Amino acid sequence: MKNTVFHPAGSRFYADHGWLQSAQTFSFHRNYDPQRIQFGALRVLNDDTVNGGKGFGRHPHDNMEIISIPLKGTLEHQDSLGNVAVIRRGEIQVMSAGTGVYHTEFNKDQDEPVTFLQIWLYPNKLNVTPRYDQMEYASGDRHNRLQQILSPDPGDDGVWIHQNAWFHLADFDKGFNAEYKLKRDGNGVYLFVIDGSVEVDGQALSARDGYGYWPEAPVLVTALDKSSLLVMEVPEKW
Repeated sequence: MKNTVFHPAGSRFYADHGWLQSAQTFSFHRNYDPQRIQFGALRVLNDDTVNGGKGFGRHPHDNMEIISIPLKGTLEHQDSLGNVAVIRRGEIQVMSAGTGVYHTEFNKDQDEPVTFLQIWLYPNKLNVTPRYDQMEYASGDRHNRLQQILSPDPGDDGVWIHQNAWFHLADFDKGFNAEYKLKRDGNGVYLFVIDGSVEVDGQALSARDGYGYWPEAPVLVTALDKSSLLVMEVPEKW
């Protein structure tokens, strides 16, 4: 039986802390639904907006691959490894928590909000040495193409993580068709529409909708409007 999950934007969990508005695709913190724990190794997909000058205080993580993708504004990161960095739209940040790390995340701008996707993946190896990395990618390189921004291979395009996962971003013109071929047998694909609307696997998706499945053939995406898309290939088992 075909195994699919469709998460309309309006079905996400919401948390409003005043300084933070968070739309959560999967169960997170106090928002819990046993049917929405994860999609394979993909455990968290939070769509967060943080007010100017505000942020997450020092807190711990371990044995999780944590990826941040700013969509608007600037985000400052500091961690117990000594890293201090600022990431902006057009960049991706990854932290392998491994044996344990503390970090903070704050909106660098005092006046403008920052909006970013925070994504957690279970690692394929426990208790690795914690590490941090970030990179800038050329935004123009994803016009009507899938631009790889993450993989498991340090020698490949994008940042790398301890998991057999690949992320791509794309900006499609209306009517554009794209094909995505899985990099690894047994993996699934979770598509998150950042802006616009697309159709995949016969399912129409609007902005901030998510759709995951385990394809037996290349994934075909049609842009129903001018659209931005994040494609996450992740293992079902690891």
